[in-house]
Amino acid sequence: MYNNINVLFDKLNKSKFRSSFHLRKYMIDYVHEKGLDVIKKHAYDFINKRLKNAYPKNDGKQTPYKGHPVFIAQHATGTCCRGCLEKWHHISKGRELTVNEVDYIVFVIMKWIEKEV
Repeated sequence: MYNNINVLFDKLNKSKFRSSFHLRKYMIDYVHEKGLDVIKKHAYDFINKRLKNAYPKNDGKQTPYKGHPVFIAQHATGTCCRGCLEKWHHISKGRELTVNEVDYIVFVIMKWIEKEV
């Protein structure tokens, strides 16, 4: 999965919707204030609570469009719901995410945030 990160970002950049997401200044400031390690912990927390289950609550609507850099990154990287995970990352719906899949999702989110910051 990790080998294709550049290919993934190229595909995401070709999507008008996905490429429209960027961190605002206050979010970049937040990342600098908290540090990438804390943001990564937040990402793990959000993914484990909102996406890990086979049938997450409010799937397709569980990731806000504002409020935290990880939420913006999820929309930008197609890691916002199980449908997008299936479409963009070929991680099938209807089953719990594995530890490796959660690690991969957080890796993608953090790479996007690092590029934005």
